[in-house]
Amino acid sequence: MNATISASELARELTAGNPPVLLDVRWQLSTAKTAGEPSFDGRAAYEAGHLPGAVFVDLDRELASAPGAHGRHPLPDLAEFGAAMRRAGVSSGTPVVVYDGGMGWGAARAWWLLRWTGHPDVRVLDGGLPSWEGPLETSEPAPAEGDFVPVPSATGLLDADGAAALARSGVLLDARAGERYRGEVEPIDRVGGHIPGAISAPTTENVGPDGRFLPAGELRARFGELGVSEGSPVGVYCGSGVSGAHEVLALAVAGIPAALYVGSWSEWSSDPERPVAVGPDPQ
Repeated sequence: MNATISASELARELTAGNPPVLLDVRWQLSTAKTAGEPSFDGRAAYEAGHLPGAVFVDLDRELASAPGAHGRHPLPDLAEFGAAMRRAGVSSGTPVVVYDGGMGWGAARAWWLLRWTGHPDVRVLDGGLPSWEGPLETSEPAPAEGDFVPVPSATGLLDADGAAALARSGVLLDARAGERYRGEVEPIDRVGGHIPGAISAPTTENVGPDGRFLPAGELRARFGELGVSEGSPVGVYCGSGVSGAHEVLALAVAGIPAALYVGSWSEWSSDPERPVAVGPDPQ
């Protein structure tokens, strides 16, 4: 099962039998409160134009629960998540394609949640909305209620202790920008740095200038240089479990299974008892 789909492939599938359900997950990490600018409004962007038939999904409200002790984007309540997916028309027997404004982070969060909770056929539009060359629409569809019931997997999810252990026994990748990993800057969380033993692997280096993923072979080579070998357990974290999902998606494109630490640095760094490493050295 491919983890991504191109715009041309999607256009063909939308006119064929059993077309995919489309989910628009436009979202941006906003530091608008410090910049003095209005926050990004994903719904407003959706209402201004979206793929025909796509349903808007609010990452902060439907793909995460309220910020707290478990980070800025902890796992959503699964009953509420399931209800949101059914309202969007998601059924277990219907393929789903998710997209965002091009960065891929929001779409990847939806992809990861649906896959982790048992949906068998979810793909991300590679390159997001900017890759789409067909018409857009502004009307909001009213899809028939879906039947998807989330059943979380026993694997694929890390907590803080699991992430710490994986940094010692396998490969734990830090998907944030290098300067945040090194602790040179920290614009959001309590303290800068990284989980001891984690490897810096900015997710921005998994895509080309157009926002599309590098070819699978190039991604495998990149992750190999970071210490990922065949059969080695791999985990990913980021700031709050969003860009980390995008790195898990990149690993999937490369054919490498990986787990996600959803709480990520926003959870880890909130506890002063947890160790923090700084600088370029993993330890």
